[in-house]
Amino acid sequence: MVERTVTANHVRQERRGEARLPAALAALAAIALYALLPETLLLLPRLLIPVLGVLLLIALVVVNPKRLTRQTRFSRIASLGLVALIGLANAVALVELLGALLASQVQDGRSLLIAALQVWLTNIIVFGLAFWELDRGGPVARTQQRRDQLPPADFRFSQDENDDAISEVAVGSSKRSGWVPALHDYLYVSLTNSTAFSPTDTMPLTGRAKLLMGVECTSALIVSVLVIARGVGILQ
Repeated sequence: MVERTVTANHVRQERRGEARLPAALAALAAIALYALLPETLLLLPRLLIPVLGVLLLIALVVVNPKRLTRQTRFSRIASLGLVALIGLANAVALVELLGALLASQVQDGRSLLIAALQVWLTNIIVFGLAFWELDRGGPVARTQQRRDQLPPADFRFSQDENDDAISEVAVGSSKRSGWVPALHDYLYVSLTNSTAFSPTDTMPLTGRAKLLMGVECTSALIVSVLVIARGVGILQ
């Protein structure tokens, strides 16, 4: 009976797909956080990265205005490009932030501490979007393709192995219910990785997933340690 239910859940091809709005809001939040950084942390004109990011986002909304059900070569490149654009810009801001915090004379220390929070939050959003875009071929593939047609998973969620647990837990497993991870699941993975500095309930499986999680938790650790150490002196 269980196997029959699983087969029936290949109606995944008829799923409506993830809503466009959460991903658009997450990208806009990351863009806004970057745009509001102090001038000293920006190497390029303030509006250049935000304008490019918004243009890419508009193009993606045109392809899938309400639900993520269509994927073209252009939309795939644009979606990955958007994440890379914000991620690289934030990485540069992080380097500039570290230089400013390590300077012997810190100018306007409180604004730098606020900027550190902006960079940290942007990092969480960007890596969450990166996990979401890469895992199992991306958000469109996860809902529109049969499970046996998907690329290998980059992450192992608890729902992927709960099918033999107690009945009220097993009913929500991916094997029995056809569950697939959505954006909020990847944002949670990114948040816990940035606060625990290691995976929590979701394990990376592939080299690229481990690399991304390693870079994220290392940058979060550096910012946390440096900000705490420097902040004590700045706020006294």
